[in-house]
Amino acid sequence: MVPSLFLAHGSPMLAIEQTEYTRFLSELAGTIKPKAIVLFTAHWEQDVTTVSSSDGIYDTIYDFGGFPDELYRVRYPARGSSIVAGLVKERLERSGIQTASDSSRGLDHGAWTLLYRMYPEADIPVVQVSVNPYLPPADQYKIGEALRGFGEDDILVIGSGVTVHNLRVLKWGQKTAEPWAVEFDDWLLERMNEGDTASLFDYAALAPHARQAVPRAEHFVPLFIAMGSGDPGRKPEIAYRGYDMGTLSYLCMRF
Repeated sequence: MVPSLFLAHGSPMLAIEQTEYTRFLSELAGTIKPKAIVLFTAHWEQDVTTVSSSDGIYDTIYDFGGFPDELYRVRYPARGSSIVAGLVKERLERSGIQTASDSSRGLDHGAWTLLYRMYPEADIPVVQVSVNPYLPPADQYKIGEALRGFGEDDILVIGSGVTVHNLRVLKWGQKTAEPWAVEFDDWLLERMNEGDTASLFDYAALAPHARQAVPRAEHFVPLFIAMGSGDPGRKPEIAYRGYDMGTLSYLCMRF
């Protein structure tokens, strides 16, 4: 059985940099050997939950600019799985969640930068799934909940996003975390540890510095999806915690 994960994808540079966080990703992958990966990425937004449905090799999407040439030479030639995609769609629709299929979209950097560090051989089938940041948190949780139990079949569900993600307040070159960013993550961790989903769903009103930490929800909602898909009988665990550029959170959770 494999857990569900919320992983921070942060800067695309994690694909080529050697840092404490990239070492963590490699070590984490050494403890989890899934037969397939279902990944919800903050960088694919659709009104209807859309599932990559192909058995072909994905293109690598470079959905960013201004980075070193080396980064644009990285390829992650993972294959899709129409069988696993069908299971995802079946589970979602059984829970009353409308779905769509996409047979041509490649892997965006919310997916391939993480997977490149975790499973560099690209030998595990990947199904990428979109997010809708405008759905309320309870609905995001329900999307994840529809996939609960995938871990028993060794299918790894990953929510790829960031808890504190505000590019306007980054402190370039600063390695120490801004107190307000830490306070926001502390609040999340306390509520998760207590199993207080009601407060988590109302984070925008209750969490300290919520508007500053989450000016837009696309990077935040994968947390609720990963949480919903996890084992309800197990306490959430911090898999990794760190910060870059003062405010960019690399908090990762295991559910």
